[in-house]
Amino acid sequence: MAVSVSSILKERKYPFLFSLFVLLILVLFFLLTTSQSPISFTSDSIRLQSKAISPPAPISNPTTDPPQSPLNHSTELKESPSKNEPIDWKVCVGYVATDHIPCLDNLKAIKALKSRRHMEHRERHCPNASPRCLVRLPQGYKVPVPWPKSREMIWFDNVPHPKLIEYKKDQNWVRKSDEYLIFPGGGTQFKDGVHHYIHYIEQTLPAIEWGKRTRVVLDVGCGVASFGGHLLDKDVITMSFAPKDEHDAQIQFALERGIPATLSVIGTQRLPFADNAYDLIHCARCRVHWDADGGKPLMELNRIVRPGGFFIWSATPVYRRDTRDKKVWKSMVALTEAMCWKVVAKDFYPSAKVGLVIYQKPISSSCYENRKQNNPPLCDPNTRPNSSWYVRLDGCLPQLPRSNVGSSDLWPPPWPKRLRSKPLTLSTEPDAEETFYEDTKHWSALALDVYLGGLGINWSSVRNVMDMNAGYGGFAAALIDLPLWVMNVVPINGPDTLSVISDRGLIGIYHDWCESFNTYPRTYDLLHSSFLFRNLTQRCDIIDVAVEIDRIVRPEGYLLVQDTMEMINKLSPILRSLHWSIALHQGQFLVGKKTFWRPVGKIRI
Repeated sequence: MAVSVSSILKERKYPFLFSLFVLLILVLFFLLTTSQSPISFTSDSIRLQSKAISPPAPISNPTTDPPQSPLNHSTELKESPSKNEPIDWKVCVGYVATDHIPCLDNLKAIKALKSRRHMEHRERHCPNASPRCLVRLPQGYKVPVPWPKSREMIWFDNVPHPKLIEYKKDQNWVRKSDEYLIFPGGGTQFKDGVHHYIHYIEQTLPAIEWGKRTRVVLDVGCGVASFGGHLLDKDVITMSFAPKDEHDAQIQFALERGIPATLSVIGTQRLPFADNAYDLIHCARCRVHWDADGGKPLMELNRIVRPGGFFIWSATPVYRRDTRDKKVWKSMVALTEAMCWKVVAKDFYPSAKVGLVIYQKPISSSCYENRKQNNPPLCDPNTRPNSSWYVRLDGCLPQLPRSNVGSSDLWPPPWPKRLRSKPLTLSTEPDAEETFYEDTKHWSALALDVYLGGLGINWSSVRNVMDMNAGYGGFAAALIDLPLWVMNVVPINGPDTLSVISDRGLIGIYHDWCESFNTYPRTYDLLHSSFLFRNLTQRCDIIDVAVEIDRIVRPEGYLLVQDTMEMINKLSPILRSLHWSIALHQGQFLVGKKTFWRPVGKIRI
């Protein structure tokens, strides 16, 4: 006899079938109400492993989901159970409050130093616990001048530091005009213009080939970064760096202009860059004593310049003949010869009345082996630290990579081919090459289908970008055709992929996100993070990371996070408490936008 559904419901017979029927209805209702967007990751879609990055999960077409408004999330943002108490934010006040950099402005630690002879006071000295205060805005702060106009002029009120204007007025670095700071393109060694200087360098040594053979450059003691800023016209990306010193806010000027730059110093510790990273290093009167401490500063450049790469030194000892300059030149000759660096060009620039010398690093260790004295010695690879984070400078020369086919496999392909070619330093594991290409495809698709069209970000206002967890640099590679640049950050507690990033023709740096980053406040338009926070929150408090993000990002700038809902639900209430507007897209992309809000309360730092 047939049993109808209506008789079951009316007479409550067959209790087991009745229960099963109700359960099926509940399950169906749950699935319909919690369905997500076409893109769905059950775990970290691109999880970095010990030496490689596992292939990403496939990406479905996201275009069926319209962009979500901040008040219409595709998934409910929940308050973090452990962080739902209100945070009493206060603004930082004190001597450097507007431009506070916690790990460079730790005056207590700096005063306790036993020596400043090797620039120890310009190195990182992070406080045990950063004060949870927000950096205030300078009076009259405005949304920055957009690129490319910003290369030539910026708002004075955004970086109100007149000291450098007066100090460098005869060298054409920067001048004030009404509400603006104007950058004419001069410098200590190129008073008649940086364009002429760049052309003069390539004329002196055509093998440099700006934008083809030479793509990734390091500018030491860069001033306001006009050298790197104008090399962008040649398809050259330059990491400009200088310490936070008496040249008030030079790196802040550079970043406000939209030019890649960071705060660092050649002191007692390695620079936070990978070995063999740069095609060319430049120093124009950068005030570094290269022969100091047994030549360790120059040996640090030897560590980070690529085999076959160049070092351009434009300084008075190259062309002046007074007693002091002759002594420095003699010392430099002895040191470079001992390091097997070859002088490939030396010239005098008559119109600017300056000279330069260009050295080239060897491509093989044969010169090292044929030296009369083993000084500086070769490093022992078994005892030499691989890290460049809080590691003392080397007093030795690292072994050079061995080539099987001459020099052809020791230099990346010409730009832009090198961006998507197999990197020289890619892991030799069997699946590494396939993983790299899959990673490149993944980021290209994600940028095209999601990031550039579906998240409500005004990319025309974005110039300075930071990828907080860069992996192979796929995010930066996917955005290469936009008028922006990306600082690729490789966290020190994850896989070391920074050499791969350099091989691709991109710039990057090591960092620990449990500490503050070496940059001024309000210097980036967008910070990007892909599955960073789960591992990070096992070592430090997510509130402190959010404070650092708020310090770095400009008002009306963005934070773009791809992560699990667990991490997004922890981060979202903190951003709300900072008065950021937030929106969740497709269940995994959190977009935060910083406002001009600052708290009323104050705390002295």
